[in-house]
Amino acid sequence: MIRLSPYLPRSHRTYSCVHCRAHLARHEELISKSFQGSHGRAYLFNSVVNVGCGPAEQRLLLTGLHSVADIFCESCKTTLGWKYEQAFESSQKYKEGKFIIEMSHMVKENGWD
Repeated sequence: MIRLSPYLPRSHRTYSCVHCRAHLARHEELISKSFQGSHGRAYLFNSVVNVGCGPAEQRLLLTGLHSVADIFCESCKTTLGWKYEQAFESSQKYKEGKFIIEMSHMVKENGWD
């Protein structure tokens, strides 16, 4: 059985997978553009679509120890970034349940000027 990926309304500015063009997030879900991924700059999103999640593991990131799970595009299976499952420092708790997508894996679509 083929699972159809949800596509966001064309009226919304969206971020899509650069590899297969599956929609990943609406611009309105963007929290911050000032994050660092494993391979360069990354954006922090409140929610995403068409993304699968691997198992959580503890990693020492620039901002301390976190429990994170790699996320991947459901369409082409490319690893995009990670989901923050748990932050161990109180100043980082706002990241829990949020998603990092590296800029090198995203393209802007629909209504960007």
